This record gives sequence, C-alpha cells and structure tokens, in this order.
Amino acid sequence: MAADIGAFEDPSAEVLAEAAAAFGLLASSARLHLVWALAQGESDVTHLADRVGGALPAVSQHLAKLKLAGLVRSRREGRRQIYYVDDPDVVTVVRVMVGQLAARADGSSAPVRALRGAGG
Repeated sequence: MAADIGAFEDPSAEVLAEAAAAFGLLASSARLHLVWALAQGESDVTHLADRVGGALPAVSQHLAKLKLAGLVRSRREGRRQIYYVDDPDVVTVVRVMVGQLAARADGSSAPVRALRGAGG
C-alpha cells in the first residue's frame, strides 16, 4: 500500500528491495571506489586495479557484481573490456554522498567517525 506524503508516493516493495540491493553493493568501500573512479570516466580493469589499489581478480569480481546490478556497463574495445557508468543518477548519488562526507571530514571528522559504526 502506497502512502502519499507531500508530493512523494511510497515506492513498491520491489523497488525498495532493488534499491537496498544496489546500496548494499555500494556499501563495500572497494566497489564504491570503483564506481567513484568510473564516475570520473571510463576505464579498463587494469587501470582501475592500479587506481584503487586492488588485485586484478578482485577488481574483476567487483565489476562483475556492479555490472549484474546495472550500476556499471562495459563494452569491448579490441581485447580490452572498458567499464563505465552511463546512468547520471548513479554518478550523482555517489558524487554527492562521497563529496559530502569528504567535506565533513575536512571540517570535522566526528560525524564521519560516528557513521562508520552506524551501518546495519
């Protein structure tokens, strides 16, 4: 049952479950770092592994999960697989969240430290 509060209608249970799954994938700092990097521009797995400091097989597995969830896409370019984020809303969510937390960390790290233990 959807409730209309103000101008917003509650999403369906299916949409909420899908959103929770997407946020769950982004709850991994490694996957969030990959999406952050891809929000800056497309890249292949080798360059991504170098950028995020991860092992190539682990980065490939993270990218496969993100791709299955529809958060990233890929295309073949010769022998390389090029990864990218083509959904501007995903880019916006990641940039806003990481940007806000980075700004808070620069000003006062107390709220950021409180968030680290608040996940559930």
